Amino acid sequence: MKIAVCMKQVPDSETKIVIKEGGKWIDDTGVNYIINPYDEFAIEEALRIQEKAGGEVIAVSLGPDRSINAIRTALAMGVHSGIHIKTSTMYIGLSAAKLLAEALKPLNADLILFGKQAIDDDNMQIGPMVAELLNLPAVTVVSKLTITHTGGTAEREIEGGKEIIEFSLPAVVTAQKGLNEPRYPSLKGMMMAKSKPITSLTPAEIVSGITIIGIEYPPKRQAGKIFTTGADAVPDVVRLLREEAKAV
Repeated sequence: MKIAVCMKQVPDSETKIVIKEGGKWIDDTGVNYIINPYDEFAIEEALRIQEKAGGEVIAVSLGPDRSINAIRTALAMGVHSGIHIKTSTMYIGLSAAKLLAEALKPLNADLILFGKQAIDDDNMQIGPMVAELLNLPAVTVVSKLTITHTGGTAEREIEGGKEIIEFSLPAVVTAQKGLNEPRYPSLKGMMMAKSKPITSLTPAEIVSGITIIGIEYPPKRQAGKIFTTGADAVPDVVRLLREEAKAV
């Protein structure tokens, strides 16, 4: 079974983000980049399926030169090879999906896995877009997955219960937290990763339909209000809940 895992390199969630001058992107200086956490669930699930069914797992990443580091980490986890779609332009949305679909199509993978979303842009769209471009069925936000050589069964958490979906292969699946517990790269895996192949692709530049016009910091949290104890504070609390918090 051939499994492709699409993964993105994102800033560590603990990194202090500084907006670059001009206000259209972040300053990369001192930023620690990691594999998108949801993509780690996708990588782990791909490896577990491969360990049971045989075959190979290929990591695919779209981004600048530093994306190679994320691919190397995936290789150290046990992925067999990598594909780096090298770009100097920041692609998001449909333009990113088109570049990924172009690289994935010749692989003829039985299963394509994504994380349900990237923690930097949070759009949750790339997996379903790639599925549509490749004319494949897609199941998103999967918390439990069973794969056979011909199809699969996925479990999704929905409001008030769970949804069970059966699908045929090839297909696209996006991974939710709780699907598994991602493994850490071993020392042996890190040594072996150095000799595993990474194919570099330089696609033709395409016109993006999305333009980032500005990035802003979230509003600062207002200082809390302190009330005196006892019944005398009740009128003020009720007034603020009604007039400021709009809670009553």
